[in-house]
Amino acid sequence: MAFHKRTIFFLIGPTASGKTNLAVDLVKTFPFEIISVDSAQIYQDMSIGVAKPSKNVLEIAPHHLINIIKPNEAYSVAQFTHDSLKLINEIFARGRVPLLVGGTMMYFNGLEKGISHMPTTDQKVRKDIENEAKEIGWPKLYEKLKSIDKDTAKKLSPNDAQRISRALEVFYSSGKPLSFFHQFKNKDTFPFLVCKIGLMPSNREILHQRIELRVQNMIDEGLFEEVKSLFQKYPGLRSDMPSMRSVGYRQSLEYLKGDVEKKDCIHKIIFATRQLAKRQMTWMRSMEDLNLFDCISDNLSNEVIAFVKNKIV
Repeated sequence: MAFHKRTIFFLIGPTASGKTNLAVDLVKTFPFEIISVDSAQIYQDMSIGVAKPSKNVLEIAPHHLINIIKPNEAYSVAQFTHDSLKLINEIFARGRVPLLVGGTMMYFNGLEKGISHMPTTDQKVRKDIENEAKEIGWPKLYEKLKSIDKDTAKKLSPNDAQRISRALEVFYSSGKPLSFFHQFKNKDTFPFLVCKIGLMPSNREILHQRIELRVQNMIDEGLFEEVKSLFQKYPGLRSDMPSMRSVGYRQSLEYLKGDVEKKDCIHKIIFATRQLAKRQMTWMRSMEDLNLFDCISDNLSNEVIAFVKNKIV
């Protein structure tokens, strides 16, 4: 069983689209090794809120690039690109085929298309932006970003705090808008053929139901206790760190601080997860050469397996 030389596979989809189950079926059928493309599953001791694969799943289908850093550490697109390229070559050397699975679109994009030379993170500037957001709100900061960098702003939601913050931070630190740096890609020709498999729901309401069920299961499995234990284990952990800005963790912190009621917190997690899925699907629609499959199809695994078999030479 062989594919075209130097072919790698991307399995891309929004949250709750069934990527992990499908990836396991693919690993059982083909000589794939999985590289996780998930900016939340990189963190150790964060399992419930990021829907990390279970121990049983990982025994059947080990995932590279999960549990690789502590929640109080940072990990960039550049680091992901470096680590993935190294792993891809190692997997090929073992006579196997890389299957990159996840929903962090910036990771997929950075790997395939290259990354820009960005100014380094400035914690003081970031803190100043966080304080300003507390005073006037993210929608007002979004309006400020529009006046500074309309090209970046039009790609973002007025409530996308993480990316608005980063765009303003780049401008305040360098005097140049984020879109300026995106003009200059640090990119050699991508040395692999890519076969992209995308999961999209034919009925978005069913995806929303899956998200609601997933969130409720996370609560039942102990999400709030997990968040509490993270701050006990990692004294330097702060609410403004990337790990704690992940969907589910940010809202859980509000509940644990007493800022919101439990039922309101759950509703906020569900809403934020739906918004995440919406952003992921928007990004997917702009992807080139994406082979789409209905993620709510009862026959999804068989359809994708048949598609992959057609790529064997």
